[in-house]
Amino acid sequence: MTDASRRHFIEISAGLAGRVAATGIVSLPILVSISKRARAEHGGHEHGGHEHGGGGGIHCFLRGTRILTPDGEIPVEELTIGALVETLNGPLPVKWIGHRSFTKGSPSWHWSVAPVRIARAALSDQYPRRDLYLSPKHSLLIDDCLIAVEWLVNGRSIALTTMDDRAVIDYFHIELETHEVIFAEGAPAETLLITNDREDFANFVEYERLYGSDERPAMKPFAPILTYKGGRGELERLLRMAVSAVVDIRDPIQRARARIATRTNLVVM
Repeated sequence: MTDASRRHFIEISAGLAGRVAATGIVSLPILVSISKRARAEHGGHEHGGHEHGGGGGIHCFLRGTRILTPDGEIPVEELTIGALVETLNGPLPVKWIGHRSFTKGSPSWHWSVAPVRIARAALSDQYPRRDLYLSPKHSLLIDDCLIAVEWLVNGRSIALTTMDDRAVIDYFHIELETHEVIFAEGAPAETLLITNDREDFANFVEYERLYGSDERPAMKPFAPILTYKGGRGELERLLRMAVSAVVDIRDPIQRARARIATRTNLVVM
């Protein structure tokens, strides 16, 4: 898949629901064609899973993102091991902070590196309090489920960015003892979900030095994780959007995305 094709596909898909709703008509062959193209672009592999390792995986909070603590909001890069952060289960200590830096090697950033921008007040009147930048697969807690921001893109209040003016992009992720939901720029966002290892982080050796070889079972997700997988998942998503122009059979991700999209006129871009 090319650097730009992924970005174009997500934005095309984001606009398709609106066109279907406007016309009430969509061609099944067109939907099948789109799904086949998506599968071809992704090399036929599973796509869109909640992967914390490989692919477009675990970058997460962009440098400068403010995280809520009992003492107020602190930029994620200034948090330290042992510091308390506010979670939906109350204040909990930071176990570890993973980080990774990317240096620009071409005119445009790869889609898996450039963050998604969630505009101020895109999710509710209260949050985010400021623009929030997350890697595409980082999940927000919406309707008691975890949804990766890549599936909420509407091209306006939640949009893919280029950040082509930056030579370096830094990401940080927060690990607690368990998978939790913290508050990033006021929005409920997940902490690091460990399902295998931490080797995608530049400082993973630090974790091993602090804690040794960690062979505990994978963490239990804080809430159900909603996603689409593979070409079949893409096709089902598109078909649901098409049919929902007549009978509403949208899945929970589509309902959340549509509700967020209705707020775009209230959001200052």
